[in-house]
Amino acid sequence: MDNRAEIRAFLVSRRARITPEQAGLPAYGSNRRVPGLRREELAMLAGVSVDYYTRIERGGLSGVSDSVLWAIADALRLDEVERAHLHDLARASGSGRRPARPRKDDGVTDSLRRLVEAITVPAVLQNHQHQILHANVLGRALYADVIDGPARGNYASFIFFDTRSRDFYPDWERMAADNVAMLRAEAARDPYDSALTALIGQLSTRSDEFRRLWAAHDVHAHRSGRKRLRHRVVGELELSFEALDLAAHEGLRIYTYSADPGTASADALEVLAISAATPASAQAR
Repeated sequence: MDNRAEIRAFLVSRRARITPEQAGLPAYGSNRRVPGLRREELAMLAGVSVDYYTRIERGGLSGVSDSVLWAIADALRLDEVERAHLHDLARASGSGRRPARPRKDDGVTDSLRRLVEAITVPAVLQNHQHQILHANVLGRALYADVIDGPARGNYASFIFFDTRSRDFYPDWERMAADNVAMLRAEAARDPYDSALTALIGQLSTRSDEFRRLWAAHDVHAHRSGRKRLRHRVVGELELSFEALDLAAHEGLRIYTYSADPGTASADALEVLAISAATPASAQAR
């Protein structure tokens, strides 16, 4: 990936979304040539020279101090995830490389498998490429179409290449945007990951929707929240999810899913559990 181009596009896109009024600056004239703030306005808010900020926005983040990065982040009103993304871009633009993350075959140990299987709610273990590496019985039943279908357990491939995803995710557009934003954050965090780069390249080549969302330069972290699914066996589900990062296994994360007690979604999960525990031969009778 071209890190300088990535830096430039990210900073320009963030600058374009802030109006002078939002930044507390007077907006002189009605014929502004750029959306949002001008470079000189952003430089003034960040407390740096226009020439210095121009060099930064053109991709020159190597050697930029943390204090300057924080000042630019404040001026751009970046959220926590966007700030981390800016620092990842700055680190990647230097000469040092981060150690490679463990390959998926090395990262999934027997103890991790036992941990996932011991969780009583649906649980899946996935890597930073959005690949499901292991799931407990309920997790496999919940994401059967993702795991057993053409996507082979990759959420991004399922969303953009499998037409069933638009029915499975009632909020498909939001899910697609979140997925792309997470992949962009991961790409900046680990720009030397060839498998991740290959996945993004495949998605960019084959999906117009992915290219459109990728061009927005949004970043996102998927740590907790609620998700709507339309399961082919039990119907509509509204579930809460939590992401559990594994400190000893960089890039691996366990996602758990639960339903509010006493709701139709809780009842549906019970039906799904029964269905998953019933042998296929018995279901066919």
